[in-house]
Amino acid sequence: MPEQRHIFDKLVANRSQITRSTFRQLYELHFDSLCRFLTYYSNDRMIIEEVVQDVFVRLWEGRDTLQIESIKTYLYTAARNRILNYIRDRKRYNTFMEQWVQHEMEKRQGEECFDLDEFLSRAQVAINSLPDKCRQIFNLSKKNNLTYKQIAEKLDISVKTVETQMGIALRKIREQLSNHNERKGFSQRTQLI
Repeated sequence: MPEQRHIFDKLVANRSQITRSTFRQLYELHFDSLCRFLTYYSNDRMIIEEVVQDVFVRLWEGRDTLQIESIKTYLYTAARNRILNYIRDRKRYNTFMEQWVQHEMEKRQGEECFDLDEFLSRAQVAINSLPDKCRQIFNLSKKNNLTYKQIAEKLDISVKTVETQMGIALRKIREQLSNHNERKGFSQRTQLI
């Protein structure tokens, strides 16, 4: 089988165009092994499969223009680069959001005097009103300082689910605090979150 793969890869690389038939064979031949390879970078099967499918989509879309000497090298390199980009972008987004929230809180703290005890009490009420799973994920992140990946592993869910639930939690908490501030007569400028 490995010899057949090597021969097939060379034949595909030497053709000027990848046909539907050769593309399907490439997909069937390499999809599972690419997924196994990417488990080194992530344990999230959904992300891995999405990355591998994206690599094959880009191969198909560029089939007339790509200059490929070794199809196997191309596929593995593209898959590795794509998952590393995904991981980098996810970390950058999470870091940006945390820094933004911190900055906004610090900025607003200086603009208006407010009762910190009342704010913390209202924030806790907002957190307690979250749906159970959403509250559990929020608390694991903010109180236990777990990463999204650690939360996903602990709860046996995907990192994407953790991200979605954190987004919901932050939005609902912000809405509740905002509604409270509007009732108290604060302007949009002085909202705390």
